[in-house]
Amino acid sequence: MRIELPSGTSAELVGPAAGPSDRGLVVVPDVMGMRPLFDDLVVRLAGEQGWSVCAFELYPGREDLEVADRLVAGATLDDDRVLGDAVAAADATGADTVGILGFCMGGMYVLKAVSTGRFHRHCPFYGMIHVPEQWRGPGQGEPLDHLAAGDPGSVLAIIGTADAWTPPDHVDELEVAGATVVRYEGAEHGFVHDASRPAHRIDDAADAWTRALAWLAG
Repeated sequence: MRIELPSGTSAELVGPAAGPSDRGLVVVPDVMGMRPLFDDLVVRLAGEQGWSVCAFELYPGREDLEVADRLVAGATLDDDRVLGDAVAAADATGADTVGILGFCMGGMYVLKAVSTGRFHRHCPFYGMIHVPEQWRGPGQGEPLDHLAAGDPGSVLAIIGTADAWTPPDHVDELEVAGATVVRYEGAEHGFVHDASRPAHRIDDAADAWTRALAWLAG
């Protein structure tokens, strides 16, 4: 069901059919934000894992922005607001133990969410390890700085080796910082979460989901 977080941000919250769960999961969408792809993902994860799952919009009040405009507007996003919404989404699950996963820009915010201390495990899928130049703005802090403010060992990062958004030297930095990194050879950006994308890789996506969900269940 659609809910509104305290900030006014729209979110989708789904609980397991069996009733309230003591485990929760927050999903941070890619740059395109909330759409049927993520509504369906929330339902699937809640049903398969028996967790309460909540996903929220990255661009509240600007949901109609096209992808090119969203990429430009990344510089206007504010860590305090986005991470505040992530924590509020965790609270909305009603669970004490909550994990977080995200994709692309959402994966970058999963790395930043380590600094909140709210999440027991973090799983960024091809999240940017440094803020891309076009997204640098006054409200954007560096993911590795946020990582250092929390527990880097709580991170399992899913990375494609052919992803220009996560170049190898950045990935090495993430690993040196203490995160666990799983590299998929030859995989491009977005190879897991959207089967309609040309970059999607069925076998690698299945393996990545298995690893991520096992990590989050730990």
